[in-house]
Amino acid sequence: MTAYTAPTRDMQFVINELANLNEVAALPAFAEQDVGPELVEAVLEEAAKLAAEVLAPLNHPGDVQGAKLGPHGILLADGFTEAYQKFIAGGWNGVGCPTEYGGQGLPELINVATQEMWHSANTAFALCPLLTAGALEAILRSGSAAQKAFYLPKMVSGAWTGAMSLTESQAGSDLSAVRTRAVPEGDHYRLFGQKIFITWAEHDMTENTINLVLARIPDAPEGVKGISLFIVPKFLVNADGSLGARNDVRAVSIEHKMGIHASPTCVMAFGDQDGAMGYLVGEENKGLAYMFIMMNEARFKVGVQGLAIGERAYQQALNYAKDRVQGRPVGVKSGDRVTIINHPDVRRMLMTMKAQNEAMRALAYVLAGHMDLARHHSDPSARKVHQAWVDLLIPVVKGWSTEVGIEVASLGVQIHGGMGFIEETGACQHLRDSRIATIYEGTTGIQAADLAGRKLSMDQGVAMRALIAEIEATVAELGKAAGDDMAVIRDGLRDGAKALADATQWVLTSHDPNAVMAVSVDYMMLTGYVCGAWQMGRAALAAQRKLAAGEDPVFHEAKLVTARFYAEHVLPKAGALLRSVRSGGASILALTEGQF
Repeated sequence: MTAYTAPTRDMQFVINELANLNEVAALPAFAEQDVGPELVEAVLEEAAKLAAEVLAPLNHPGDVQGAKLGPHGILLADGFTEAYQKFIAGGWNGVGCPTEYGGQGLPELINVATQEMWHSANTAFALCPLLTAGALEAILRSGSAAQKAFYLPKMVSGAWTGAMSLTESQAGSDLSAVRTRAVPEGDHYRLFGQKIFITWAEHDMTENTINLVLARIPDAPEGVKGISLFIVPKFLVNADGSLGARNDVRAVSIEHKMGIHASPTCVMAFGDQDGAMGYLVGEENKGLAYMFIMMNEARFKVGVQGLAIGERAYQQALNYAKDRVQGRPVGVKSGDRVTIINHPDVRRMLMTMKAQNEAMRALAYVLAGHMDLARHHSDPSARKVHQAWVDLLIPVVKGWSTEVGIEVASLGVQIHGGMGFIEETGACQHLRDSRIATIYEGTTGIQAADLAGRKLSMDQGVAMRALIAEIEATVAELGKAAGDDMAVIRDGLRDGAKALADATQWVLTSHDPNAVMAVSVDYMMLTGYVCGAWQMGRAALAAQRKLAAGEDPVFHEAKLVTARFYAEHVLPKAGALLRSVRSGGASILALTEGQF
């Protein structure tokens, strides 16, 4: 079992060189924070210590022990409660939260790096603050002034956690089928219903859990237009902020999952007795719009989770490859055997893992920078532009990064060989844990449908064409740079940009929505690979400038080589995906149901 070391050097490179730190730091919201490279380094160094020393050692034991349902509630894996207390004592739950509610008010661009560390170190643990952040954001943007003052300080500090209760047995991705009822009663409602696959809604790690629950009020319209959002605390809260009686909400069973065993995922019953007391968020029948605030926050962080588990899998595979002695070098028939990192195919797998991790990190952090600018820029028109980037890229970061994360974790198992298939090494835990990321918070298919069927049609491709124009500008910049590496990266990115432009045109001009949906995942993955190449090209340009200045040649030379590898061995997938998109849905949809 290998340790985890946060890749702070690469994180700082991306934040400082690619993700608009200077522009983010200049925003009025961060004027008092002295946001700059020194602060970034200090925060990342302290977060890395917690991740490595407290969270990572609990990852494998937590997987083995798991969370269990006892007679009085959920029993967490040993050490999780103590680790959480250290987590909130350090103020880590409030890194990106507003100062008026007790947070540190730091940019999302810094917060995202800490989120990557938590998920690399211990994904099951990190899901708890992830869901709290989503619930917090929903209340912050949609709740009343009284609700914000009542709930947010405790949630920001981490004294209370948050959870998202959407899914029902008949209402998974199709939330229009939600049946949970909310009956008005004075200044509150009584909720009755059952939710499934609900994560971190029941535990004893904190004194209270704030559930955000979708339900229908009497005489609500059918479908999604009749869904409302409610705050349903585990323990009722008195007017003075003290805890009152236990609310009528309980875990009735726990799911036995493929991975993230230490994260409690439960069937939650609301109102088995007198009804669970809940408090309306915003207006009646507008709950889905409010919940999407929480879902978008969670979708972005799950995309980061794909990267994070990939990074942990890479580190373990790399350490194993440097240690495992097996075989002789190619063409050598005698002499000492060598470690497997000397074998070309193992190098191929390690480079594939490394390059894709770096591409995913860069794209996610760049998106985080756009989030900061969309939220805090003083110019409303600039906020609108950056929000368009956010809206366009969230489904890509979520869908593409989680799919690639599985590939990276699988390569980690492969590098271990037979030992990777043995649970004791921990390699297969990363693969098991990564698998859920393409499903929860909206499947890969849903992200692809959002991108190809909604985001493109909303503005007729304006945002996507702006993205392609930015990529083409990077191609032009690469064309002015000297060296063989830069030429290869330029040519690959040029071809990738054309593939994305051609695929986008096909989607926009297709008159068959079924055909578009049939190839939407291919289109989204194409977008991800090209956006990853774009960031690798930008990284290569930055690395070349640093090399010219004599800065850290070992690191920056590796950046150049990795970017070239991505252009030569990863980006060609874009061409194949373009061909698939252009093929449309005819053969996908041709068979009758009985022919399968």
